[in-house]
Amino acid sequence: MRALLIGAGGYLGRFVADRLLADPAVQLTALGRGDGADVRFDLTTGSPGALARFLDAVHPGVVINCAGSTRGGARDLIRHNTVAVATICEALRRSHCGARLVHIGCGAEYGPSQQGSSTAEDAVPRPGGPYGVSKLAATELVLGSGLDAVVLRVFSPTGPGTPAGAPLGRLAEAMRRAMQSGDGELKLAGLAAQRDFVDVRDVARAVHAASLSAAQGIVNIGSGRAVRLRDAAAVLARVAGYGGALHELDAPPGPVRPVLGHQRGDSDHMVPTPFPYPDGCGGWQQADVRTARDRLGWRPRINLEESLADIWMEAACRM
Repeated sequence: MRALLIGAGGYLGRFVADRLLADPAVQLTALGRGDGADVRFDLTTGSPGALARFLDAVHPGVVINCAGSTRGGARDLIRHNTVAVATICEALRRSHCGARLVHIGCGAEYGPSQQGSSTAEDAVPRPGGPYGVSKLAATELVLGSGLDAVVLRVFSPTGPGTPAGAPLGRLAEAMRRAMQSGDGELKLAGLAAQRDFVDVRDVARAVHAASLSAAQGIVNIGSGRAVRLRDAAAVLARVAGYGGALHELDAPPGPVRPVLGHQRGDSDHMVPTPFPYPDGCGGWQQADVRTARDRLGWRPRINLEESLADIWMEAACRM
């Protein structure tokens, strides 16, 4: 199988590339903006026609899109996450290669969900910020394209290579600084949020499986278990050997507000306004991953403690 990987230099893309390269049946070509790409192409400025001509020349059996941006203003997010995907879809429609499209979406497309619930693929998406909106728009473009396509909605990827700006990356960096300076007390904010963390290597396995499958539509990729950041911080302290005290800074006071449920039959309910969390998904998010099991034959294998140990190993190297 010839695979074209877009965004191979990014956080998820690097692990997807490693997974595909380990499969002797896959011939991989990497396309992106960076110097490490086999072919340089900017999806935000390049034309669908130019990309279609390249697709016809390479003739991949599957196109995997891991490109995108998590940071920046609404205009930049729309450009990198939505316009870029429109270019991919139009190029595939014009091309004669007939390639399957595996697009990486995100759990932020769903927005806030009910405490204790698992979000399934049939949930009505209500993203809580510009990032989620830009990713949801991209998903809608893929689903409406008429292509042989699947969207993997990845919840909270973590593990080796976790960006320092991600919540668990920030935790590791704060702990590293505390240990380096000998602080016996670590004060952290925003630890009440609960998220479904999935190791990036498990995500790469899911992408590989989706590339080989006939699954279409949306498939959630997560661990199926929400973890409070406070508990993740405690595990990280144990992994790191940090013996100091962990103190959570008080969340700013806020009113209770309605959050719409994400399961059939759910009703509106009231929850306290959580400490701000960058993905716009409120205080709770947990994936229903049964579709990934049934249609991809995929289950997560790497537990959060192992992911945190790898995050800490990279942070400790900077001490």
